[in-house]
Amino acid sequence: MSMDWKACCREIRCDILRCIGHLGVGHIGGCLSVVELLAVLYFEEMNIDPADPKKPGRDRFVCSKGHAGPAVYATLSNRGYFDKAELLTLNQGGTHLPSHCDMNLTRGIDMTTGSLGQGFSCAVGVALGSKLERDGATIYTLIGDGESQEGQIWEAAMFAAAKKLSNLIAFTDYNKLQIDDTVAKVNDIAPLADKWRAFGWNVIEVADGNDAGQVSAAVKLAKSCRGGEKPTMVILNTVKGCGVKWIEELGSGNHNCNISAEQAEAAIREIRGED
Repeated sequence: MSMDWKACCREIRCDILRCIGHLGVGHIGGCLSVVELLAVLYFEEMNIDPADPKKPGRDRFVCSKGHAGPAVYATLSNRGYFDKAELLTLNQGGTHLPSHCDMNLTRGIDMTTGSLGQGFSCAVGVALGSKLERDGATIYTLIGDGESQEGQIWEAAMFAAAKKLSNLIAFTDYNKLQIDDTVAKVNDIAPLADKWRAFGWNVIEVADGNDAGQVSAAVKLAKSCRGGEKPTMVILNTVKGCGVKWIEELGSGNHNCNISAEQAEAAIREIRGED
């Protein structure tokens, strides 16, 4: 039976809006831009078991783009890792859902991340460990385009290629915006695909990273390269704030913005086509 991606992504987006709206502020733009990727990984591609989140040999996902933590939490709750009611505790005292992912606090999180570039290095290390263990796992990781300005990203990229980590599949959320302005104006990373190829990676470009069908096809293509000797980078051309018109129109202003519960509910109605 084929997956109803629109329904799946709609539910994840609504949960993101609900938990950030309950808190009143958050990194909503970069959460909404990665929904299709998370849906494809957690509901179709990854070898995981919510009933046994530490299962040996499981696939792992590392969210180096730390600001997308709430999107990961919404996806995990929809996948059955924990009750959706927990989403309303986001970034509050005593929560299991801090602003950035923490493997010691949240069921289903495979690696603690935060500082830009740090999670990507960790993912490379996890992939190397998996290769040495020969456990058959695929390691997935997500980085941001603003994060790609960090030197640590490129050090890790060089190391991954040198160690022939073909079990590593990375994604760039290329929404072209960061906290202060467009990525191009702050410190342009283009031509991005050429850079990754020069560092010894396979590269797959997705024209619409907010189309789950295109993302799914790209992940399958990336997995078909797993028997080779190169890691793979999938560049996802996305829209920051995707799915809610007024959030999209904020541009870089939606990187971290205030959103009331009322605004969140209106956005949810827009996503559901009720307005």
